[in-house]
Parts: sequence; structure tokens; C-alpha cells
Amino acid sequence: MLGRELTADTLVVLESTTYPGTTEEFFQPLVESGGLKVGAELNLAFSPERVDPGNKVYGIKNTPKVVGGVTAACTDRAVAFYATFIDSVVPAKGTREAEMAKLLENTYRHINIALVNEMARFSHELDIDLWDVIDCAKTKPFGFQAFYPGPGVGGHCIPIDPNYLSHTVQARLHYPFRFVELAQEVNAGMPAYVARRIQDRLNDDGKALRGSKVLLLGVTYKANIADERESPAVPLALKLLGMGADLRFHDPHVSVWNAAEHGGEERLLKGESDLAQAMEEADLVVLLQAHDEYVGGALDGVAVFDTRGVLTGEAVERL
Repeated sequence: MLGRELTADTLVVLESTTYPGTTEEFFQPLVESGGLKVGAELNLAFSPERVDPGNKVYGIKNTPKVVGGVTAACTDRAVAFYATFIDSVVPAKGTREAEMAKLLENTYRHINIALVNEMARFSHELDIDLWDVIDCAKTKPFGFQAFYPGPGVGGHCIPIDPNYLSHTVQARLHYPFRFVELAQEVNAGMPAYVARRIQDRLNDDGKALRGSKVLLLGVTYKANIADERESPAVPLALKLLGMGADLRFHDPHVSVWNAAEHGGEERLLKGESDLAQAMEEADLVVLLQAHDEYVGGALDGVAVFDTRGVLTGEAVERL
């Protein structure tokens, strides 16, 4: 529909994260459906979005923008456009390079999160405090970037986008992108692992998971935002409900939560309004998301399982 309505000298930019080749092989024929040709009458480029919801330092203006055009002239036109409101614009060699850059960014995070998630599991068995390990390692001023374990990965970028690249490699080259597939396996298994740790923690207190009041703190996929897309809180909740837990939740950004998988039967839960009372009534409090309202608290007298490593207290156990 867009292609049929375009007029000459229009700049068209695709920003959605996708597999390499999408802009020229799939999108360009649609844009040209009205008869105007890219490189002659139209300019077409790909520029991946780099929005980080909730980031108080980096926004649209001061986050460098990668741009790759179908032709050099398309790149120049797109760079000129973005330069009017973004501080730094980075021209890529072409659309495929720009498409791949976004996937590299997300795959890098996906794999490194999987690394520390797997380390969290065997560090627990070896009685090693991985959080202290990471604090020590990040004192190195070069060659290391800190990543942290958690109950799983959420949002669209980390659990979804790298699979575009994995699918492309498999479909076109007929062999697997093994790092992505292994990372997906590790990260997707974290909610079930957290459920087992919750069960173990209750057992240590002489309680069965079935019938115990379990309070989840933070059900969004990222701290300090209301976005619930692909949140690992959902598979964890389903696991706990299936094991008989009396499940409750609190989240300053979510009042009613659908703890159901895509396409599944709705499981609507109403958030606890009084956090202090909810914590007092809970057999176990589970921190899933490090919202500002929860961070840095010293909790005493409340059994807590902290999957984000931000709480302190004698009764706090970390992932």
C-alpha cells in the first residue's frame, strides 16, 4: 500500500529488526510496487532502532544511529535526514551490514547472559558467590564487560531477534548457528531452574511449595518500565502454579497481570496494593525485576529469593 502511494524523491527507511537481506530482497519490491525505482526515483535504507526503554542517560538524540542504504546515494540521503536530530550518524557499507549490526548487538547480549546464567547454576552447586565473582572481575579496566544472571530473558530483542539470524544461517547455508541455539536453550531453561530453587528454599524452611504463598516482585521484562513482552515471569508463574503455589505479585508498573503464554487461556492476577502487608503474609518473596522501588533494601525477617542480586539481609538468598 505504501509503495503505491509514494512520490518521486521520497526517502524510505526500514527500522524493524530483521534478518540480513530483508530490506533489498523483501521490502524493496514492495516499495517499488507503484512503479518508482530505488536508486532512481526513491531512496531506501535500513537503520536499526536502538531504543533502550527506561534508560535515563541515552535517548534518541545521543545514541549513535547506524544507517545503510541500497546505494551510496541512498545512504547519504538517510544520513542527512537522521543528522538533523541525532548527534552521531554512522554510515554502514550497505543494508545487510546495517541489518547484521543490530543482530550482532543483540546476539552478543544473548550469549553473554546465557554464559552467566549457566555459571550461576554450577556456582550455586560449588558454593561460589557468582555476584562477588562478577564484582571482582569488573574491576579489570579492559577486556571485560559485566553481565548478570537472572530468571530468564525478556522483551523482543534478546529472546527473539537472534533467532532471525539463526534461521537465516540454517535456511541459506544449511548449518546451525550453534552459539545462538545454545544460548536460547540456557536462557529458556532459567524459569524452570528458578522454580526449583524456590522449591528448595521453601523446603529449607520446612515448607512445601504446594499451598505456600509466593510473592513475585516485578513481572515486567525490564526494570522501571511497564513492558511485559516475553517476560520470564510468565513461564515461572506457570511453573509455580502448576506446582500448587498460592501465587501473588506486586509491580509498581502493572496492576493486572496476565500470567499466560501467548494464545493460552488467560490467567489474570490482580497486583497486591499493600507491599508491606503482602511481604508479611508471604511464605517466600521472590524478586524478579530490580525496579527502583525494590533496589537496595535490607530485608530482615522476610524469606527472600533474589534473582537480581540487589537485596541484602540475613534471610536473602541470591540466585
